[in-house]
Amino acid sequence: MTQTQPVTRHRSFSWSDPAESAAQLGRRDGLGLLRAMIAGEVPAPPVMQMVGLDRITADPGRVTLEMTAQEFHYNPLGSVHGGVLSILLDTAAACAVHSTLPAGTGYTSLDLNVKFLRPATVATGVLRCEGTVIQRGRRTALAKAKLTDDQGRLIAYATSSCLLFDSEASLAERPSARSAPA
Repeated sequence: MTQTQPVTRHRSFSWSDPAESAAQLGRRDGLGLLRAMIAGEVPAPPVMQMVGLDRITADPGRVTLEMTAQEFHYNPLGSVHGGVLSILLDTAAACAVHSTLPAGTGYTSLDLNVKFLRPATVATGVLRCEGTVIQRGRRTALAKAKLTDDQGRLIAYATSSCLLFDSEASLAERPSARSAPA
């Protein structure tokens, strides 16, 4: 009797220095930065290559991501891991908020509330995630994201709150209250 070894699959990817795109936060508004990433003028963050995003579009208050479900996204149950789906939902919701921000304003996710409704697999094909801003104030924003399959069926849904703040680049350019003449 011979023993067979499981076939091991490999995947590799490369990325650009994330500091390049982060340096643009104080120089471009959110929509301009997102569109520059889409056009390849500014490197996309490494997470985009890690999960294998296929396509991104951005308009004011709305961002759409597409990713083809792959075997390397799987959990032990044979479906796309909830963490991968959450990356899509968080990215779409937060980038929708980002698309509304002026130059010099940064953000971070405060929370992400996800509802998983059906599994996604390789057979699911392209996953489309659309994020939209529900409300944006001076210091916080609320956004939602919905993840659908090729046939428009809802896979998962999320809401996210984001904290808005002045970016370090923006703060560095402002005159300090201490250095102002008396």
